[in-house]
Amino acid sequence: MTAPMSDDGIVVLSRDGDLALVELNKPPHNLLDGAVLDELEAAFGEAVDGGCRAILVASRLRHFCAGADLEAMRSGQLAKVDFIGFLHRMEDLPVPTVAAVHGAALGGGLELALGCDMIVAAETAQLGLVETTLGLFPLMGGVQRVVAAVGPARAKEIALLGRRHTAAVLERWGLINQVVADEALGEASRSLGRQLAAGPTVAYRAVKQIANLTAAGGVAAGDALTGEVAPSVWESDDLEAGLRVFLETGSPRAVFTGG
Repeated sequence: MTAPMSDDGIVVLSRDGDLALVELNKPPHNLLDGAVLDELEAAFGEAVDGGCRAILVASRLRHFCAGADLEAMRSGQLAKVDFIGFLHRMEDLPVPTVAAVHGAALGGGLELALGCDMIVAAETAQLGLVETTLGLFPLMGGVQRVVAAVGPARAKEIALLGRRHTAAVLERWGLINQVVADEALGEASRSLGRQLAAGPTVAYRAVKQIANLTAAGGVAAGDALTGEVAPSVWESDDLEAGLRVFLETGSPRAVFTGG
């Protein structure tokens, strides 16, 4: 895949087989503004349109993302950005997404990671919803998603106190999927991304839709959606391949093509 961004753009898109790698590259600390979100969304769209079956979101710099650009905030630019709309579109991507977090993931940086389906973090990473230290609150759905992931008590603690937390603590609380040694982050996150990219893409899309709707609307909403998404899974080539190989060999070793 040839991305429209140059290799030194603020968002860099590359491809590892069926895995798309979307890397933040805005010195010094990947601070978020409208332009960054626009380029992220463009990269996600190109990855999907190019046939990628999973997306890994990472950083080329010292930090994953240290939050919003305060100058853009003070100028009023950020007040015009549709943060929630961006995150909804990110969550609704039809392929699995993984965040590889190192350094700081603060404020909007943590919310960006929460927009992914899974988070792998380096053991020295520092994460937090720190907006209240500026007199603000999380604008990109952070409070809601932390409530959905770990419950209201922990969500209020994280958002009200505005502290930085270690990756190990947030893994224990259930906000992070995996913590690895700093030097292992790249390979661990890519390995997970490659595994997802090789999986049954149509079924994964159904899982994402049901999980996201259940988090937002409860079990009944998830149950109602199950019947709507089931036909596409029943008709998928991946299900046919998975059943055929298992019935022939007794092992779940099918090669899924994403159809």
